[in-house]
Amino acid sequence: MLFKKEKKVIELIEAHANKVKQCLELTSKALKAFFAGQMHSAKTLARKTDKTESEADLIRHEVRNILYSGAYMPLLREDIYKLVERMDAVANAAEKCCDIFLNQRPPVPASMAQDFMQIAEVSMSIGKALENAMLCYLRGVCPVEESRRLAKEIGMIESKVDKLEWDITKKIFSSHINYSLKLHLRYCLDALVQVSDKAEDAADQMELVTFKSMT
Repeated sequence: MLFKKEKKVIELIEAHANKVKQCLELTSKALKAFFAGQMHSAKTLARKTDKTESEADLIRHEVRNILYSGAYMPLLREDIYKLVERMDAVANAAEKCCDIFLNQRPPVPASMAQDFMQIAEVSMSIGKALENAMLCYLRGVCPVEESRRLAKEIGMIESKVDKLEWDITKKIFSSHINYSLKLHLRYCLDALVQVSDKAEDAADQMELVTFKSMT
């Protein structure tokens, strides 16, 4: 019975990781449409992002229920659920990006549109690396070195996003646009970088769970 519960948890977490990746892919497409001025497509994609994030939430709740019913040893149970929560935070961050750009419609200057699009694409691309790392851990088919390599890959993407954030922030505040727009753009930029930040948090938690599983 315990083995069946653990197998079900693994299947659900795999499904959850896939939903998180889908959220990021949809957000990337929605933002691309937004920057291209294709508002109808952007809104349609944003609604799909919201729906996918809600589906991820439902899976997270199901994982919690099975864990609380006794799957896994008590030592790991809480850490596994924290891992799912941190994965879910990545999807939440992506959904927030859609909400901010589609609801607030920041007037991104033409000279900065490509910069914002680039950081959005890089930040959302972390979803595939995160899913790969999660599947590697869950299926137990990867050596420890491979798990660490995948976690490092996530960290490298996050570092690239940090560099882009620095460059765009400098560009915003050295421009001649009014100060209120500078603050608005900086707020929107914060939302974009939160996705990769949350992904790195999830990767850190995954490494912790992996370590505890080995001891």
